[in-house]
Amino acid sequence: MIRKLLLGFLGLVALGATAFFIFAPGMVERGMNKVVAVPLKVTDRARALHATLQIADMHADTLLWQRSPLVRANRGQVDLPRLLAGNYALQVFSSVTKTPKGQNYDANPADTDNITALAIADLQPVRTWGSLLERSLWHAEKLHRYAEMSGGQLRVIETPAQLDQLLADRAKGWKVVGGVLSIEGLQDIEGKLANLDRLHAAGFRMAGLAHFFDNEVAGSMHGMAKAGLTPLGRQVVRRMEALGMVVDVAHASHATVAEVIAMARRPIVSSHGGVQATCKVNRNLTDDEIRGIAKTGGVIGIGYWDAAICSTRPEAAAAAIAHVRDVVGIDHVGLGSDFDGAVTTGFDSSQVVAVTQALIDRGFSDADIGKVMGGNVLRVLRAGMVAGG
Repeated sequence: MIRKLLLGFLGLVALGATAFFIFAPGMVERGMNKVVAVPLKVTDRARALHATLQIADMHADTLLWQRSPLVRANRGQVDLPRLLAGNYALQVFSSVTKTPKGQNYDANPADTDNITALAIADLQPVRTWGSLLERSLWHAEKLHRYAEMSGGQLRVIETPAQLDQLLADRAKGWKVVGGVLSIEGLQDIEGKLANLDRLHAAGFRMAGLAHFFDNEVAGSMHGMAKAGLTPLGRQVVRRMEALGMVVDVAHASHATVAEVIAMARRPIVSSHGGVQATCKVNRNLTDDEIRGIAKTGGVIGIGYWDAAICSTRPEAAAAAIAHVRDVVGIDHVGLGSDFDGAVTTGFDSSQVVAVTQALIDRGFSDADIGKVMGGNVLRVLRAGMVAGG
């Protein structure tokens, strides 16, 4: 009798564990990556123009979640079918390796982590449970694996030649999207410069220096000290330039942004966010920072969530884009959605034509819309992937 009760209890535990691993990751994502629809009125002119563009977005966190990006999902904001529907040429996929408990925009310590529990719940390889480096290497493996399974529709882009071939094939009418690997916070090098080379070898071609907390490389806008680059951080910036990795200052402290601008020998980016002139949130860029990034030849990616543009409407994204244009010119602004990054947006990647419409409504020329919607990002990525400097 006791043996039967014990077996029954163990069976219930096993059933509960199975249900947890099957359903919990999806439930978590549904609560974090939301689309709360806003009114979208898209004209035939906007659709026709959008169909001619090379859409490129500098930031999505899709690789963090337990779902195949090859299948259209009923949660989140990005997958291959929706990218194709949105006429994307290229999506930058970020590797998120650590986020603090009680995450906020003002001040976070570095001694807690939400991603460990997610890695376990997602049944990721055990090596990723205790290593931030291994989490990023796993994300790279995932993107390469999905590209191999996509029937040629998703390509991992690591060189200018691969990017040029992608655009040439799209010009022939092929339905293909490129994916570039990026990193959200270089805490994943685990304090060792040599690990940056391992990440580059795995395919990463962009990296943000810090995320929501200060790390061994740089101060975060949301950290406790909010200091600038560390001695290791200065080595990291130089090594990234030499390897051919674009330096991303999104989430970086104001001190870090200023130091990177001062030392940059190649174009830098702020991959996703907003500007304080249209949305005064601490993580958004000042006009001086906009000028500094533009001086390097870089690009500022504008997002679509409330803390970036103080709205979720495409018209608000267009207002932020217009401000960057007015401060430094049309060549230094692009898209940085932060889709699948625990944000609520008013539309998903399949509906990004709404931004094209908002730019038309704001009086942007077709040529300038082409630069904003992808041309500027593609230019900086092509140059940034080249080793040297």
